[in-house]
Parts: sequence; C-alpha cells; structure tokens
Amino acid sequence: MMKKENCYLETMGYERFEHVFKLLGEKWKLRITYMLALHEVLRYGELKRLLHPVTHKMLAQQLKELENDQLILRKEYPQIPPKVEYALTPMGRDLEPVVQALTEWINHYQTLS
Repeated sequence: MMKKENCYLETMGYERFEHVFKLLGEKWKLRITYMLALHEVLRYGELKRLLHPVTHKMLAQQLKELENDQLILRKEYPQIPPKVEYALTPMGRDLEPVVQALTEWINHYQTLS
C-alpha cells in the first residue's frame, strides 16, 4: 500500500491529471500523437490512411482539438490542390518518451493477446 505522503496524484492534483487524460484520452488523439511521433510530419491523407478506419469528420475534429491544445502544428500551403501538413509541437514532442515506453510495453506484452 502506498503511503499518503507518496501519493503523486494527490501532490499533482487530480484536476491536472484529468486534464492530461482529456488531452490524449479520446479514441484517436493518442493514435494521432503516436503516428506523428513516429513520422515527424504527415499530410492529412497520410494520417487518414495510417489511422484507417477513422472517419474524415472524426480525424478533422481530433486534429483541431490537438492543435487548440498546442500539441500539434498545422501548416497549410497556399496551392492547388491544397496541401496541409501536421507535426508535433515542442510540447507534443515531449511526449515522445511516453510513446517510446508505450511501444516497448506493447512489444513486451504482445504475446498475451
């Protein structure tokens, strides 16, 4: 049993903990972050293909929310046809060790399924 003085959740604050889960906890947000951490820059169509079967509406919504939360950058090029690229912001890049740890955990325990 964890001693009360060692409870990180209590020290950090439950609201802050929940805020982080809101940032990444929706179905596609962690997947988007994961793909951008692996590929650095992806165009919208590439993301959609990598995240199949995500719908256009859901991907657009999740990208907009991640951009508003300052985890990803959206760069639009003024050309025809339109070209839009997505990349992680410095704050988003700071999640790369989490993505790496998650990848290692999945690889370690993939035989369980």
